[in-house]
Amino acid sequence: MQLSALLPGKGRKPTKELTLFALMTLGLIESLANGLISESLANGLISATDAVRFFFNAENCQWFRKRFKKTLADQIMSHGVQLPDLFEALPAEGAYRESQRESATMRPLCLKLLEEKKRVA
Repeated sequence: MQLSALLPGKGRKPTKELTLFALMTLGLIESLANGLISESLANGLISATDAVRFFFNAENCQWFRKRFKKTLADQIMSHGVQLPDLFEALPAEGAYRESQRESATMRPLCLKLLEEKKRVA
């Protein structure tokens, strides 16, 4: 998934793009935390790890850095891109704990980004 295609800069203020990004990220984090992705995609269509890789990847990280130069958005992407690697590098139980920590770090960053955008609007 290319976030640049979902968040086209033309005709839309960066504030709205960042708001949409924060909401999408929160939705993904909550879906993962509640097992919604694993359950709804258990038919073999896509795994939770693939869903995360689909969203948090190097191309999207670079695009965000270039487009927004915004530390919160960049921090969120940096934490997110680590999630799939945890399951490759650690045993399942440790990876799950670390992914929960990363998600717990990302949630307040997303909420802070939404709060900043609310004040600007």
